[in-house]
Amino acid sequence: MELLWPIAGLILLVLFMFLAERRWPEGVSRLEENVIAILLASITLISFAQVIARYGFNSGWSGSLEATRVLFAWLILFGMAYGVKTGIHLGVDALIRLFPRPLFKAAALFGALCTFAYAVILLHGGVLIIFGADMGGNWRQSGAIGYWTFMYDRGTGLDDLRYPEIMQSTFGLQERVQRWVAYIMLPVGLALLAFRSLQAVVQIAKGQRELIVAGHEAENLVAENANVVKD
Repeated sequence: MELLWPIAGLILLVLFMFLAERRWPEGVSRLEENVIAILLASITLISFAQVIARYGFNSGWSGSLEATRVLFAWLILFGMAYGVKTGIHLGVDALIRLFPRPLFKAAALFGALCTFAYAVILLHGGVLIIFGADMGGNWRQSGAIGYWTFMYDRGTGLDDLRYPEIMQSTFGLQERVQRWVAYIMLPVGLALLAFRSLQAVVQIAKGQRELIVAGHEAENLVAENANVVKD
């Protein structure tokens, strides 16, 4: 029962993303792009400010390294689902493009399904019990959901990140930022990855896209600069 509410929350998040995208597809895309831009900008600003403070004023923020590490993890975890959605993950498809069209499509569907399975297993390893896996007595704590719930129940703080004193006194917060706050993007990012992977399965089956990974930077650069080469 302790895992029920985080699982329900993730399902509601995915359902909200699905319905919002059907109504405002461009708005959802802009939202995702803005989140990625804000995370990247925050990492850059914190790192830049820390360099100036350290070498210019012999000072600095003790939590800067941990903050940039957490933000970078958020960038990766959130960005991987957006990469699947937009098809910008690099992939090696030289072999399967030699297959006949039906076999190529089957391979593409298999790849998308594997990505979906990967995300679901990392979300909660307990799903492997369905296939006869022996998870032992701690199967409820396996995967991102179990680990995040474990941290939430204990309220363990991060090493260096601390709440401002005004927030501690006003809201009665503990001194150190809880690990569950920093780790919340782990289950959220994997849930979004599962959602986007399942979307890709449907799109490949309908013929709306070829592969779950379709980033070919070299080919794109050649196509974009074809006229330049001719000139």
